[in-house]
Amino acid sequence: MSWVASSMWSLGSVAAEDFESMADLRAEALRESLERLGRFDPVRVRERLRSAFEPAHMRHILINGERVGYLTLIPHAGSGSLRLHHLYIRPAHQGQGLGAWALEWVKAQGRASGQDITLGALRGSDANRFYLRHGFRLVEEQEFDLEYRWSPAFDPRLAEIAP
Repeated sequence: MSWVASSMWSLGSVAAEDFESMADLRAEALRESLERLGRFDPVRVRERLRSAFEPAHMRHILINGERVGYLTLIPHAGSGSLRLHHLYIRPAHQGQGLGAWALEWVKAQGRASGQDITLGALRGSDANRFYLRHGFRLVEEQEFDLEYRWSPAFDPRLAEIAP
């Protein structure tokens, strides 16, 4: 049950018993950005994951079978969109194209269903540049987070193949 784009990278299912290791990974991935804002709290990092832990909508990001990240893509009730609730990759594996590969899978889900993708990123995080580079548009600024939206209707890849 995995989506494979190369012999090295794949997506795998998440089970309830994966929570602890995923919470540790989340804390590792968020630590630097949260510390910059003076908001790193390992207990809160775990609590926030617990409140949105839905294994049926989550995928491990794997390199040669090793868990190095995860994502959560949830149907956003009533809005006709999908919510990318988590996309975390261990810092040691960032900057290698793995996040872009995982985000392309997310966008493929949006294209296939004709749904927009929404997400929030921590203000001041490097993730903001990443999402902007990958076609997401800033739609709202909040105290600690920035909200983004990507739409298959505005996907430049689709425009390139249109007659």
